[in-house]
Amino acid sequence: MSQTKWSNLYKLEDWWSVWIGLLLLGTVFSGIITVVPKMPKWKGIDLLSALPWELLPKLALLAIGLCALFTLGNLVMKGKEGRNMIPGFLVIFLLAVLSYILGNSQTAKAINLGYAFWALLIGLIISNTIGTPRWMMPAVRTEYYIKTGLVILGAEILFNRIVEFGPYGLAIAWLVTPIVIIFMYLFGTRVLNMQQKSLVMVVATSTSVCGVSAAIAAAAACKAKKNELTLAVGMTLIFTVAMMVIMPLFLKAVGMNELVSGAWLGGTIDSTGAVVAAGETVGEIAGQAAALVKMIQNMLIGVIAFAIALFWVFCVEREPNAPKPQMMELWVRLPKFILGFIAASLLVSFVCIPLMGMDTVKGILSQTKTYRGWLFCIAFLSIGLDSNFRDLGTQLQGGKPMILYLVGQSFNIVLTLAIAWLMLSGIIFPIPELGQ
Repeated sequence: MSQTKWSNLYKLEDWWSVWIGLLLLGTVFSGIITVVPKMPKWKGIDLLSALPWELLPKLALLAIGLCALFTLGNLVMKGKEGRNMIPGFLVIFLLAVLSYILGNSQTAKAINLGYAFWALLIGLIISNTIGTPRWMMPAVRTEYYIKTGLVILGAEILFNRIVEFGPYGLAIAWLVTPIVIIFMYLFGTRVLNMQQKSLVMVVATSTSVCGVSAAIAAAAACKAKKNELTLAVGMTLIFTVAMMVIMPLFLKAVGMNELVSGAWLGGTIDSTGAVVAAGETVGEIAGQAAALVKMIQNMLIGVIAFAIALFWVFCVEREPNAPKPQMMELWVRLPKFILGFIAASLLVSFVCIPLMGMDTVKGILSQTKTYRGWLFCIAFLSIGLDSNFRDLGTQLQGGKPMILYLVGQSFNIVLTLAIAWLMLSGIIFPIPELGQ
């Protein structure tokens, strides 16, 4: 590898997401950080009483630490101008604290309006009223934050949990997902005749895998435009909120088997957090099944990103008479943060668990999840701060993206239910016992 290519290891955003994500995991697994500050739940309507005054010193340290890491990466990537993100990042972190406060109220919890909803809403309000200040824009780096969060998410994908659910979860998550992606891509490009193929792919991937995280990976693989990613994310979040409220109510009304219910929720609701919340609303077993199916589905992020990059390089972008693309182009296109995601999963599953024990690792992962939550919250704020309704309206002209999402999600819901019932109803296959 030439010196130029080696420099990619410290000059590309994807690689900095890997280094920062692994470093944050390392601080917790090594014991350097024992508690990552987490916003508490609260009751009532008095926001001042909800402020976690006792957490302020720890929150300040977290803000400074994250700001330092992301600014360091920015300085290496962009030079002196990289430091311009410092004031904007600190303000965005304060907005993230506000998003968590709003999302952790008893009322918000009851209707499943978590931090992601409030972060996006706050960002959109600022962007579409007073406008996002120019001095904040260097810190509005959605992909930088969420890619780092995805590396941390990899640590939560434990292979023993996948073995626990065995072929049931694999059939539900891995069989349905590629079918839905292919169906939506063909429907969007051939039936709806949408010319923005990258938009079609991002919407299809976010719908069938795990929402925003998958959309980011797909956008990187097919070089989607920023406004295409924003549109896909916006639709995903809106319908995720609706599905996580409506689907559990429907399942309780019809009295569906909890195991089937959980698997159905896990395979269709896009956000991991929303999946867990919706599943636990139905019942304990449904919550476990939903979490396992979504966890197994999350594993596909790397595989799907690789497949999209392969398809884009060798099919979509290749001219009829052009020479065959080189494999190096595929490597260049592959989202590198996916490698960090896989590395974190392998290290925790096959190194940390044998050395430290499952109970210890579970306790550590509860802290890394908090890290991930802060990064995702900052990312959702960035999406809102960088989004304009006028631009989104232009993207939605003709309604084709919305039709694509609605048809694709409907197909996803029906197919996932059919496979979940086939695998878990007990009529054809024995019903698995979930571990506690």
